[in-house]
Amino acid sequence: MPEPLSAPMVVAFPFTRSLGPVQSAFLTGLRERTVLGVRTHDDRVLVPPVEYDPRTAEEIRDLVEVDPTGTVTTWAWNPAPRRGQPLTHPFAWALVRLDGADTALLHALDAPGPDAVRTGLRVRVRWAERREGAITDIACFEPYDHPTAVRPARPHDGVFPDPVTGIIAPARLDYTYSPGRAQTRHLRALAAHRVLGERCPSCHKVCVPPRGACPTCGVATTEPAEVGPRGTVTTFCVVNIKAKNTGHAEGTAVDVPYVYAHIALDGADLALHGRIAGIPYDQVRMGLRVEPVWTDGGRYPDHYRPTGEPDADYDTYKGLL
Repeated sequence: MPEPLSAPMVVAFPFTRSLGPVQSAFLTGLRERTVLGVRTHDDRVLVPPVEYDPRTAEEIRDLVEVDPTGTVTTWAWNPAPRRGQPLTHPFAWALVRLDGADTALLHALDAPGPDAVRTGLRVRVRWAERREGAITDIACFEPYDHPTAVRPARPHDGVFPDPVTGIIAPARLDYTYSPGRAQTRHLRALAAHRVLGERCPSCHKVCVPPRGACPTCGVATTEPAEVGPRGTVTTFCVVNIKAKNTGHAEGTAVDVPYVYAHIALDGADLALHGRIAGIPYDQVRMGLRVEPVWTDGGRYPDHYRPTGEPDADYDTYKGLL
């Protein structure tokens, strides 16, 4: 049997958000080695602070300071840290209720092993050497067995110089994708410069790319059907945000503006999408006849270009819009 296909996939983007007065004070406080919470109208202290009471939905802005020491309420051992996690060696994820707070804060606990962690363990904040106004200003928690008088939360005005007003949090998901039978056959055909779909045994429509089942009837599809390679632009959009062209191994950037389109390949009953090139972006139109272009060594079309044929009549593709 042929080797199963698989490929590493990454979804990543920077998440940017502005901060209200409560979150701004909390993150700025961490930069200044101060842990702030918020007091609710029924005298509960929430750490980390929120702007609305989770029980009553009332707005709350009564900031208080709590101690950087606390107690582990529950925990789980992490034997193999992933990239971007707080510590590079094994550690515990722990919910820590800081002294003066009524809720727990989730963070890393640096301990020599799982036998050294327990519910009720006393811990303290280990501050990061370089702090910039983020939750990572708490590098982690560490065991702390010195006797400490637990103090109640103290009022705090939340005023600091140069407050943090916004954050950029990178979001990233790494995973390995393995296509099923239908998509594996489709991808292997593309590598040979052929476009292979599957025909539904019930409605006889040809699905490209194939999904292993008809999206209309829901029945399994197994009969291969070769389509295209030429097709018709049904709808499109003009892209003005620069991105990387993953069709190239080096991930070269595609100049903007460019056009991304739904393309109905000849013989297919489901439109696929692809980039349109070889024509000014403002000349792309519905009904434009196009053909795929493969780069040297490319396993799938890099883009589609005009064939020079007359535009397709609207009635021939209106059902695929």
